[in-house]
Amino acid sequence: MRFFRRSLVGLFLMALTVGLLAVGGDMIYSSLEEKWSRESTSRPARERVFSVNVIALEPTSVTPVLSSFGEVRSRRTLDLRAPVGGTVVELSPDFQEGGTVRKGQLLARIDPADAQTAVDVARTDLVEAEADLREARNALALAQDDLSAAQEQLALRERALQRQRDLKERGVGTEATVETAELAEASAKQAVLSRRQAIQQADARVSQTQTLIERRRINLTNAERLLADTEVYAAFDGRLSGVTITEGGLVANNEQLAELIDPDALEVSFRVSTAQYARLLDESGGLTQAPVTVTLDVLGTDLSFQGRLTRESAAVTAGTTGRLLFAELMDTRGLRPGDFVTVAIEEPELERVAVVPSSAVDVSGGVLVLGEDDRLENGEVIVLRRQGDDVIVRVRGLRGREIVSERSQLLGAGIKVKPLRGDRAIPEAPAMVELDQDRRAKLIAFVEANTRIPEEVRTRMLVQLGEPQVPADMVERLESRMGS
Repeated sequence: MRFFRRSLVGLFLMALTVGLLAVGGDMIYSSLEEKWSRESTSRPARERVFSVNVIALEPTSVTPVLSSFGEVRSRRTLDLRAPVGGTVVELSPDFQEGGTVRKGQLLARIDPADAQTAVDVARTDLVEAEADLREARNALALAQDDLSAAQEQLALRERALQRQRDLKERGVGTEATVETAELAEASAKQAVLSRRQAIQQADARVSQTQTLIERRRINLTNAERLLADTEVYAAFDGRLSGVTITEGGLVANNEQLAELIDPDALEVSFRVSTAQYARLLDESGGLTQAPVTVTLDVLGTDLSFQGRLTRESAAVTAGTTGRLLFAELMDTRGLRPGDFVTVAIEEPELERVAVVPSSAVDVSGGVLVLGEDDRLENGEVIVLRRQGDDVIVRVRGLRGREIVSERSQLLGAGIKVKPLRGDRAIPEAPAMVELDQDRRAKLIAFVEANTRIPEEVRTRMLVQLGEPQVPADMVERLESRMGS
């Protein structure tokens, strides 16, 4: 029984294996049959040639130009502010936006009534203090006279005392008379001491009065200064900007009235990178006075102004990079502070260099050099400057060689190219051919049957094949794939 069961299992497994082998063989045969049914499309290997623009590397002398953007500003600018508050009672006819004023011209006057009153009060206080000083000096003179009289009285008392003592020694005088003389002498000394104290008090009063006079003079000077501050004058020749007051208006202390700008002392401030700044330094590390050309675009017309570098910023402010430079402008007719301009700075001249398009050099300085049989070779140059769409390079050992002016990812060493020389390469028109009906039908049938062609490309090719004239290169490419 066990033998019979194992025989049945073996028979079942053998039948299953045979069935699977049959299915696999059928699938393989179907695949081979489908492959055999397809037409053979042999593609002969053919090298692709690219058309490229080439330029020759000819060393020459070039003056690099550093470009930046800047803002015109005035070297002399003064804020006109109200030193005191009050009502504006007088304004100059030129005190208006854009008004031209002269040095020392009266621009505005603020109501001087309060300031004039303060001056009168301070002057009166000074006169009063001077009168007190004269009175104190007279009192000091009287005290000095009293002291002199007291000193003379003391001298008399001292001589009287000495006489009484002499009389007592001879037996003529008495003890009582001597004591009386001594008391009189002591009273005279006390009187002298009182007079000296009075002189000291009188002298102190004179000193206090002199100090009061100095204080009153300071007050008078301050009041006169405040009175003078009610008048605003022009510090230099210039033009007014930002005028904010009118006659009869009320202004506060230190309120800005306008801004006085010198239109002839103009400069331009602009920022350059640290690397560009390093190229503008001389051998000693100082900033060179390189010539500068400032260009202002006015409705499509460029106004150019000449200048020179003068100084640089003392520190780099937070949030900025590079260096802030200033250039003094020579002729400023037509410029105004606040104009946004283009700045071009001439750097020192470079010798034995070449100027090539930036598209011809990669980031590492590599170039594609035209070699023998119009095949590309790798070359290397030293990039010195980048100016807009051009690059200034040192050619090393590539002098006189031709390089590709426009690199692409399709180009590399060993690729055969068709060099196009000249400023602009004019592309040649593709060759066109006329097809007969049979040849056209074969090509259309091949394109429609080829499932590997994208739908958009197939549609475009069918449209071109339906035209009276068809591009020759497309016909050649299709026929080469058809094997005809």
